[in-house]
Amino acid sequence: MDALLILGGLLLILAGLIWLVMRAFDTGLLWGWASLIPPFTLLYVLRHWPRARKAVALSALGFIPLVVGLTLLASQDSQRLHALLSLQWLQPEVQAPAELAIDLQGELHGQPFVPQQGELLGRILSLREGQDFFARRELLIRLPQPVTGALRIDVLPGDQGPLPEIEVSWLLPEQDLPEARRLNHGYTLHLNLQPVPPNRLAGDFHLVLPAQFKTTLSGKIEVFSDGLRYRDGKVDRNVDSTDTLAYVIEDYLQRRFATRAVQLSDLPALQLPADRLELTVDVLINGKAQQLPMRLSKTASRGWTVEADRFAALPDPRPQAQTAPAETASQQRISRPLDRRQRFSLEGLLRSPSRYENLTMRVSTTRGNLAEGRFQGVDQEGRIILRQRLSGSGAASYALRPEEVSKIELLEP
Repeated sequence: MDALLILGGLLLILAGLIWLVMRAFDTGLLWGWASLIPPFTLLYVLRHWPRARKAVALSALGFIPLVVGLTLLASQDSQRLHALLSLQWLQPEVQAPAELAIDLQGELHGQPFVPQQGELLGRILSLREGQDFFARRELLIRLPQPVTGALRIDVLPGDQGPLPEIEVSWLLPEQDLPEARRLNHGYTLHLNLQPVPPNRLAGDFHLVLPAQFKTTLSGKIEVFSDGLRYRDGKVDRNVDSTDTLAYVIEDYLQRRFATRAVQLSDLPALQLPADRLELTVDVLINGKAQQLPMRLSKTASRGWTVEADRFAALPDPRPQAQTAPAETASQQRISRPLDRRQRFSLEGLLRSPSRYENLTMRVSTTRGNLAEGRFQGVDQEGRIILRQRLSGSGAASYALRPEEVSKIELLEP
């Protein structure tokens, strides 16, 4: 309503000015050209008021809806009014520096698609253009299974079975809500993404939808594989995400209980963004289940922290370089903790599974699949159990028979 009043007022003012110039040309050619210059327009109004008064009255009438519209806008959205009056809308939009290396050629729904954001969380891969709540254009690919490690998918139009679901959405300038289209067959898709430390996937991307969707994309993409963001090689604690909070809580519990054997369950639903949170977390500490209340706060300087956190950092688990004299080297080797990765093997794991409980492992299968998670033991059927926490999608458990394992690695000392 406020926009209509402002627009209507401006149109009345413009119509009055045009009418005034026309009346000036009727008075004389010289007055007509002179009225196009504001000082001479005022002079014409003063010298020929009887002929100019109706046009001036029409322009003055336009100020009524203009002032009412600006008043309504100021009461409802003062920031928008400030941007309007300061002429910020005339300045070109400044794009924020891209965090991800995304280079796609083609179009989505007949329009160029330049995504600035990309994520692969659980089984949903998203590419998004625009920083607002609703994306200007967005592509979602819902995979049949959650992804761990590398991802390779090839789909042809004639393929059947459980295929990824494709969703494209777009928001037109005159719309309040985006439109979306979905399909689960009849398209061409090629994905070949490889892990890039610390939490990204990068590789080739090719997608061709049926002609009515007007969507063809090809190039290279890079996406985040969780909700963590890094700055100078460290986790950015200022980011409002469930993964950031889980990282902060897990780090706090490891230092509080002086152990790295901390396994955090999924966090309850949280209202983000926020400056302060209170919640109760379920956690396994050295194999013992506990429920602990947590109170977290966020500051501009430190980001998210657990209140009353005064615990020192844990010692670096990596072996330190020897600096002592040669005659004391044997004593240092005796006192240094044993690195279980050096003699780790599948046979040793099956022989003494209790030595490796809650440690992170990576398993490659004979079928070419890759699974990574914390070792939970060996079940009654002799299968190796790994558990991995997924961002926003619960937890995934893997049960692998020893004969299916082609390679197994221990990732912690």
